[in-house]
Amino acid sequence: MTGTDVVDEVLDSLYDAIVAGDGDAAVAHTSAAFECGAAPLHVLFDSMIPALEEVGSRFESNQIFLPEMLVAARAMQAGMELVRPRLAAESAARIGTFVMGTVAGDIHDIGKNLCNVMLEGAGFDVIDLGVNVPAADFVAAIAEHRPDAVGISAFLTTTMPELVTTIDAIVTAGQRDGIVLLVGGAPVDQAYADRIGADGYAPNAVSAVRTVKALMGVA
Repeated sequence: MTGTDVVDEVLDSLYDAIVAGDGDAAVAHTSAAFECGAAPLHVLFDSMIPALEEVGSRFESNQIFLPEMLVAARAMQAGMELVRPRLAAESAARIGTFVMGTVAGDIHDIGKNLCNVMLEGAGFDVIDLGVNVPAADFVAAIAEHRPDAVGISAFLTTTMPELVTTIDAIVTAGQRDGIVLLVGGAPVDQAYADRIGADGYAPNAVSAVRTVKALMGVA
């Protein structure tokens, strides 16, 4: 068996562990993948993200339910604790500070967390406010950290209005100028982002990095 075959086998096992929600196995297989020489992005895009996409597909088709999906997400997060520092170590010089959070009333964080990992790997210092974040907390974080960019996510149609509430609060606080403001989440699209006054829209983690760097004018 070649080295590539070994890596592929380990990544297949990592995929299975995440889908099964086995956090201990996810950590073990992630560690094994790095010991075999796998690159962090290889682990992320060829195993972890596809596993989470499979879990999401099963949830949408009612093959599994919310508890199983949350367990799988926690398993992935356990493995990502090993991925994150390796991505950061491979990144270029720090290029800015990014404040990230999911709006009030919304506790979804999988997509947000993937964005955080990719942004850190691209050279950003990420301040993660977490989930269910009131508009006032975004305003306070901007005042404290003076970020170059702010990402606001809403993963439910019922919480989309909180994007407007948060942006309005940022504007009212006099903080809108000088920051790149991105929005994202499953029900959001570019037209909605334009309508509510965001600078950009990111449908996924890769797009978030590409979009914010382009808007900041950095390579």
